[in-house]
Amino acid sequence: MKELMQSNGGVVSMMTGIILASGFSRRMGKEKLLLKVNGIPMIERVIMAAQSSHLDELIIIYQRDEIRELAKEHVAKALYNQHADEGQSAAVKLGIQSSHPDTEGFMFLVGDQPYLDPSTINKLIALFKRDRTSIVVPLYNGAMGNPVIFPATAKKDLLLLKGDCGGRRLIEQMRDIVKLVEIEKSIVGMHIDTEEEYKNIQELKEGGKIEIGKAGLKQDRYDYA
Repeated sequence: MKELMQSNGGVVSMMTGIILASGFSRRMGKEKLLLKVNGIPMIERVIMAAQSSHLDELIIIYQRDEIRELAKEHVAKALYNQHADEGQSAAVKLGIQSSHPDTEGFMFLVGDQPYLDPSTINKLIALFKRDRTSIVVPLYNGAMGNPVIFPATAKKDLLLLKGDCGGRRLIEQMRDIVKLVEIEKSIVGMHIDTEEEYKNIQELKEGGKIEIGKAGLKQDRYDYA
């Protein structure tokens, strides 16, 4: 965790990143997060992007031992999700409950977004710090995506989530505090659920322009939390 004290002794604002990596990859039929993109497991690419960003704390929620080992290699906190069968809400709760008590914001990242980069993470953090009671959601070609930041003021609501619906419900209920930010590089928002998507996304190069609706390249998922 990064140093959180100012020179005058005051505590600076803190941001926690929580990587949700304990799903079952049912549509893929195998552990997709360990599949390589440009020679690196996609979950490791997400970890590296997060570690190189302005996040102060990084927590990875996992099921597979291989993911735990990757987290250890990058000096990230790894927590086993023994209630993964209860849906993504279990991972959200575990991450929140294990976060630093002074955290002002929770950034939820997904492990199947291999082209996520530090600059995108930092852009979302910068917007959040202008209003620490807001929910910050990125847009890729006008479609909501990941990662998403929830304020600490929403902690109680997040801990009440159930099943696999995640933070979508809160975003719909709290539209008045949602701030949207357009991300120019649409490839950053790409995620992988199927073999076809995996094949297609490997052919892309960072910075590419992707059309919404192109086969295997969905951008309209925001089930981060």
